[in-house]
Amino acid sequence: MSSSSLEDLRKILPAWTQESGKVAIVHDWMTGMRGGEAILDAICELFPNADLHTLLWTDKEMGPNILNGRKVFTSPLQSLMGIGTFRRGYRKLLPLFPWAAEKLSVQPYLLVLSNTHCVAKGVCVSPESVHVAYVSTPMRYVWDMFDQYFNTEQTDLLTRNIASWIRKPLQRWDIESTSRVDTLIANSKFVQNRIHEYWRRSSMVVHPYVYTDRFQYVGDDATPGEYYLIVSAFAPYKKIDLAVEAFRKLGLSLKIIGDGQEEKRLRKLAGGNVEFLGKVSNAEVAEHYAKCRAFIFPGLEDFGITPLEAMCTGRPVIAFGEGGALDTVTSRTGVLFPKQTVDSLVTAVEDFESRISHFTPKACHERALEFSRKAFLRKYMAVLDSAIAARAISH
Repeated sequence: MSSSSLEDLRKILPAWTQESGKVAIVHDWMTGMRGGEAILDAICELFPNADLHTLLWTDKEMGPNILNGRKVFTSPLQSLMGIGTFRRGYRKLLPLFPWAAEKLSVQPYLLVLSNTHCVAKGVCVSPESVHVAYVSTPMRYVWDMFDQYFNTEQTDLLTRNIASWIRKPLQRWDIESTSRVDTLIANSKFVQNRIHEYWRRSSMVVHPYVYTDRFQYVGDDATPGEYYLIVSAFAPYKKIDLAVEAFRKLGLSLKIIGDGQEEKRLRKLAGGNVEFLGKVSNAEVAEHYAKCRAFIFPGLEDFGITPLEAMCTGRPVIAFGEGGALDTVTSRTGVLFPKQTVDSLVTAVEDFESRISHFTPKACHERALEFSRKAFLRKYMAVLDSAIAARAISH
C-alpha cells in the first residue's frame, strides 16, 4: 500500500494515536508467520510508533512491519524459552497463558489493540484506555474443539488429564476477561456467532485479507486446469481424508500440497490418481493454483485464506458449506457441499463438472480482490474510529 494511502488512513484517527507511548499492540505469541501474524503485520503498518507486547517471542523473522525498530515487550514466560522442551512445545504452558497475559504492562496506553486466537484480549487495561480486540476465534481448544486437540492418539494421558482439569477454569477466564474489551472484531460471521455463543458479546466483522499481489491472474479466457488441488496442513479437522476418499471414488486427478500428522494415514487411503507434493515454495503454490481445475476445501474453518488465494488466480472453489467459506465462496465462484461426507463432496464435484463454464476466472478474481489488504485496513480503521469516538478520548 502506498505511503500516501496509509497517511490518509491514519488521518481517520486522532493525531495522538501516532505518537510514541500512546498505542499498544498485543499479540498472543510470535513463533512464526501464519494467518494471525499477517493481521498483526497490517496493524503494525498502521501504527509504526506503537509498542508491541506478546507472551513469548522465538522467531526473529517476522513480517516487515512487525519489528522494524519498534519496542517489543514479553511476558515472564519468555525466560522459559531457552529451555528446549518449552521452545519446541510452548503450548505446554497453556495453563499459565492467562496469568502471563495479565502480566503484560499495557495500563499506561490510551489505545490497546489486541490480535488474538487465545489470550491476548485478556490483558489488564486502564479504565481510561480504549481496548479493541481482533478475534480470529475464541480459544478452540477449550471450547468446541477440545476433543480434537486433546483426545487423540498423539496426546499422552498426562496431557489429556491436565487439559481436562484446566478446561473449566480457562473457559471462565475466557468469558470474564472479555469484559476488558470495549469493541470486539470478528474475522468472519462464523466467528461472530461463536463470540456471541461463548462470550455473549456482540462484535463487528472485518475479514482478513489475501495477498493479492502474490498470485498471478490466469486471465479472462483461461481454460480449466487438468487437476484438482488442496493446500493444507494434514490435521484431522482439515478433513483431507474425506477429499482423498471422494477422489478415489471419482477417479479424477487430485494434487495435495502440505504435510502433517495425518500424512501416513492419508497416503494409505489414496489411489493412484492422488498425488502428494509435500511442502513446496510459495511460488510453486501460486503456480499450482493457476493450473488447477478447482480448489478443494473440505474442512470447517473460522475463515480460510486458501480459497481466496485460489480465486485470486481465477480458479473456483469446492468447499464445505459452513464456517468461513460462507463469507467468501459465492454461487459464481464455486460450489458448497452441505455435509462433511464423501458422497456429499462427490456430488459437489459432479455438479461442478456439469456447470464448469459457469465459474469464470473473472468472477473468481474479482471476488478475491474484495478481500485485499487495503480493504482490510480501511475497515479496521473505521471500527477503531467508532470505538474511540464512543469513549470520547481526547489528548
